[in-house]
Amino acid sequence: MIRPHGADALKPLFVADPEQNRQLLTEAETLPSLLLNSAAAANAVMLAAGYFTPLEGFMNIADAMSVASGMRTTSGLFWPVPILNLTHDIGSIEGAGRIALRDPNTDGNPVLAVMNVASIEEFSPDQIATIIKQVYGTSDVAHPGVAVFRTLGKYCIAGDIEVLNFSYFRDEFSDTFRTAMEIREEIHSRGWSKVVAFQTRNPMHLAHEELCRMAQERIGADGIVIHMLLGKLKEGDIPAAVRNDCIRKMVEVYFPENTVMVNGYGFDMLFAGPREAVLHAVFRQNMGATHLIVGRDHAGVGDYYGAFDAQEIFERLPDDALKIEIFGADHTAWSRKLNRVVMMREVEDHTPDDYVFLSGTRLREMLSQGIAPPPEFSRPEVARILMEHYQFEETNRAANG
Repeated sequence: MIRPHGADALKPLFVADPEQNRQLLTEAETLPSLLLNSAAAANAVMLAAGYFTPLEGFMNIADAMSVASGMRTTSGLFWPVPILNLTHDIGSIEGAGRIALRDPNTDGNPVLAVMNVASIEEFSPDQIATIIKQVYGTSDVAHPGVAVFRTLGKYCIAGDIEVLNFSYFRDEFSDTFRTAMEIREEIHSRGWSKVVAFQTRNPMHLAHEELCRMAQERIGADGIVIHMLLGKLKEGDIPAAVRNDCIRKMVEVYFPENTVMVNGYGFDMLFAGPREAVLHAVFRQNMGATHLIVGRDHAGVGDYYGAFDAQEIFERLPDDALKIEIFGADHTAWSRKLNRVVMMREVEDHTPDDYVFLSGTRLREMLSQGIAPPPEFSRPEVARILMEHYQFEETNRAANG
């Protein structure tokens, strides 16, 4: 099986031993505590699950600036995005060597992790601006990732952590949330050697389904891992539970047995385009995938990135950066001429009118009105789930004025 990134074995920071976990939880109640923001909590969950192997905690300013500018920590580890614990207020933890980190996304703000504080530093405005520009490729506050990052705070708390739970992900998505260790174990138990991962934050329509098939066939992969984001997105995006239902129904009906795994991970979307695509590759390698599908405008939002920027960044990486390979894809869509889903760059003599396309706005309108998209766009079983969701949302909106 493919080696984890930067290590011979995964380094999950979740404390799996029940007695040790209980002792740490008892100790945590006596420690100064910090209420995390959602971004830092998501980082802790990814560290706990082994996805961020070989990191052992949150980065300091020197590592963050080194990663932002050159995609390497000060020790030389290849890493594409700073993994930070930022806050506005350090009054409750100033001078402490060991603190409890509390979960902002769970009622009562229970302890999520215990941290050995290596440093508490203050980012300058120029440093914050540099990280934003390097990671997101823009300083525009209308960019949802930039907007969130600017709210996180200027104080950087660095150090190793021991994580006591997986926040709300294990309870709310018990059939889907899986750690990198668990996915590796399942890949091994299925006897798969070559594995292609598909990243999604949306329901999958026919074009996505066929893209996964294309990748599997061309790579010669034993199986596909559809790996969906379960954390925070942006306003208006379809909830994770609905996406989960759609994807599972599609796999159940349209894929042969033992060819697809449907899993999810606990992270908040960055919308960082090329840099986030590389982060996606890092943690898919850690979960055991040998290939990652990187499509058009992967991890992008709006018009901030070029259509293939997220593929081209991999061409500029050092040879030793990653072991996982990339399957670069163009848009896939139903061709009216050929009566099948095609990758658009691979067919000749096609105009836009030769493809079955629906804008996001038009699709939402149709679903809200109970109108199923054409079968060339969406499987009827998936459309049914989405129509129920949108009609429920419309009913709620009308009831609430």
